[in-house]
Amino acid sequence: MPKTPLRARRTVKASRALGIALTPKAQKYLDRRPYGPGQHGRTRRRTDSDYAVRLREKQKLRAQYGIREAQLTRYYEEAKRQGEGLTGENLIELLESRLDAVVLRAGFARTIAQARQFVVHRHILVNGKRVDRPSFRVKPGQMVHVHERSEKFEPFQIAAAGAHQEVLPAVPGYLKVDLDALQATLVRKPERAEVPVTCEEQLVVEYYAR
Repeated sequence: MPKTPLRARRTVKASRALGIALTPKAQKYLDRRPYGPGQHGRTRRRTDSDYAVRLREKQKLRAQYGIREAQLTRYYEEAKRQGEGLTGENLIELLESRLDAVVLRAGFARTIAQARQFVVHRHILVNGKRVDRPSFRVKPGQMVHVHERSEKFEPFQIAAAGAHQEVLPAVPGYLKVDLDALQATLVRKPERAEVPVTCEEQLVVEYYAR
């Protein structure tokens, strides 16, 4: 059996530490070994402090979007400045509007890392224009699609065949997707209840507000 690549092993280790599957491959490992990493992984975890609980929720959120700490901090500050809605829900909405997140939710990619790679390598267009920034904010009404020349590449052929649907959550209601054409339109702003992210966002807000 071939060895698991280093990046995949790190993702699995992070998934076990956080208690969530960050990739479909990590989900398989968690199904087999549903406990934390290390020799004491099977033992009951001691009662965590309030700070530790909030920190872990923040780490879970950051890991699921694959962003740096500085980026998440900026998103939190922006969410806090918004005049309407709860800060935590605003934070999730901002993160979910990232181009790489839309590419993942639409089923064009299998993981957030792959979605980011597609964007950086200029395979993704927004309303007909190439965008190579994963953090690009998709607005309601904008269409995200794969470049015509890229459609023939194997990863996109696999996506168009619906292969990722078996491992990804169902397409959320704020996206209208034509998988055969590798097109997706953000029809409205995401609502927290629809976003397939495992996180208690209020604890994240409390972490940054400390």
